[in-house]
Amino acid sequence: MKFMKIFKSWKRNVVVLSDLVIIIFTFYLAFQIRFMEEGFFFPQYFPIFKQTLPLVTAVYFVSFIFFGLYKGLWRYASINDLIRIFKAMLAGALLSVVGMIFVLGLRDFPRSIFIIHPLLLFFFIGVSRLGIRLFKVTLLSSFSGISGHKRIILVGAGDAGEMILREAQRYPEHGYKVVGFVDDDVRKINRDIHGVKILGAIGELPGIVKEKSVDEIIITLPSATRDQVRRIIDVCDKTELPYKITPSLSELIGGKVSFSQIRKVGVEDILSRKEVKLDLGKISHYISDKKVLITGAGGSIGSEVCRQLTRFNPRQLILFGRGEFSLYNIEGELRERYPSLALVPVIANIRDKERTRAVLAYYKPDVIFHAAAHKHVPLMEINPCEAIKNNVAGSRILMEAAEDYEVKYFVLISTDKAVNPTSFMGASKRVAELLLQAVAKENKCRFSAVRFGNVLESRGSVLPLFKKQIEEGRPLTITDVRVSRYFMTTSEAAQLVIQAGAMGRRGDIFVLDMGEPIKIIDLARDLIRLSGFEPDTDIKIKITGLRPGEKLHEELVAKEEKARPTWHEKILVIKANEIDAEGFRKKVEELEELAIKEDVQGMKEKIKELVPEFEHQENGIATSPRGSQ
Repeated sequence: MKFMKIFKSWKRNVVVLSDLVIIIFTFYLAFQIRFMEEGFFFPQYFPIFKQTLPLVTAVYFVSFIFFGLYKGLWRYASINDLIRIFKAMLAGALLSVVGMIFVLGLRDFPRSIFIIHPLLLFFFIGVSRLGIRLFKVTLLSSFSGISGHKRIILVGAGDAGEMILREAQRYPEHGYKVVGFVDDDVRKINRDIHGVKILGAIGELPGIVKEKSVDEIIITLPSATRDQVRRIIDVCDKTELPYKITPSLSELIGGKVSFSQIRKVGVEDILSRKEVKLDLGKISHYISDKKVLITGAGGSIGSEVCRQLTRFNPRQLILFGRGEFSLYNIEGELRERYPSLALVPVIANIRDKERTRAVLAYYKPDVIFHAAAHKHVPLMEINPCEAIKNNVAGSRILMEAAEDYEVKYFVLISTDKAVNPTSFMGASKRVAELLLQAVAKENKCRFSAVRFGNVLESRGSVLPLFKKQIEEGRPLTITDVRVSRYFMTTSEAAQLVIQAGAMGRRGDIFVLDMGEPIKIIDLARDLIRLSGFEPDTDIKIKITGLRPGEKLHEELVAKEEKARPTWHEKILVIKANEIDAEGFRKKVEELEELAIKEDVQGMKEKIKELVPEFEHQENGIATSPRGSQ
């Protein structure tokens, strides 16, 4: 069957026939070189040549098949393919020696032929394979660039730029022709990559694009810092040409860049471009071949945690969520991208104790990432009891189930709003953090929490709202010109959550280094400019006033907390507080009872007992169907 498959394609038949001719020709040429003084047919050894030719041809042909020389697409030939050819040559040479001695019984065969022939064969076969690629890349792409192709210039002559260039040359049907690079590394200027010249520094871009009649600019610097990206964007703006960007290293799960990933420059490219460095060994130790359950798997953070986990080969991903459609979406995406991954979608609510415990009892996960939560501050001010029922009671049910069903790692995803909380949402997450520390004291499971700020692309984030307002031509609404927030991309947050899970001990709270806080008004202005408009001229900015429970500035670490560095430069750790576990649990149960009774005033008082730093903003909105009884 293996032999029959080779002959299904006429193109492959041509390659096979060509190889057979090359084997015969190089075998003859090896004799000619060895016995050139004897004449064209080397009379003394010509009978041996004829006798051994069928064996040598058959042996090398079988070796070519065995090493997969007819499986690859030779228009994409690479160094790995040359290595395969070399292995096939070596195996063919050894088998030829064995065949001649033990099958044909030839003891006086010229030994130098065993060296000359494989070398000649390797050269001619290699040239034939790379010639196919040369024809495809050089000739076809040259012809395709004559008309109808967009002329592009790449900013950054590094690995990402080389990948984009290679793809443009291999696939002229993409409609792109790379006319050059620009790069600030002076050592690269005037050199070339695959025949395409590095034309100058990035600052010279406006002049270069006019000289080369460029249609579009692509920024291929995935490791660039936010300041570097901002500077490059300023230069690109001067050209008045459209420009796009490749994803940051944090977003590239596979580590490779392609045309399909190129997109318009967004605010996230200015705010965060630094690579997140992961200790793959430590992560693999607790994820690889393990059953991992993610609550809120259909949400912004939960779904990205699922995507990032795929690289660590979990035995099974259990997608736990109450939103049918969002769970359906992430399941479909993962099944399409990773068909061999074991996935289990579970429709469930963490507030449903019996269902939650039944899921853990049946699937017995080794690791839990708890991302399910109510996160929207103003909505939770209007519905404070729901914040307690979901973020506190739901978390408690899940933690207790993790205790009983011997989960080994439990990671609670928390928020900066839990620090010195002024809202019911922030207070509910702080209670969940403290509850985790209380539970951790009595358990073998490695409970830990990860606290971070705003995630750019998450649901309820300000960025999607701003984008929608720009699309609709409405003013961008900002609560206060002084408001600032910490920001991080979803991929960065998910990766650091997974890393922190490997570092957690009993009740540790990890804080992600989110850089400097950014003013929301600056974010709005950047987004307006990147959308091709001028702030305050084309699109207005409207100040609406602080919303219920909202702070001017968020904090990642409270004054009474001591955050210590870890080996990871972007992760700090806050050691667990000394907590009376039994007493704390009892008060949490009382808080949950008050939430069930819709007693908002009683909840405030009980939260104050649990979280003394809680200072609720009195705004008259935090009410419930039964009021503040």
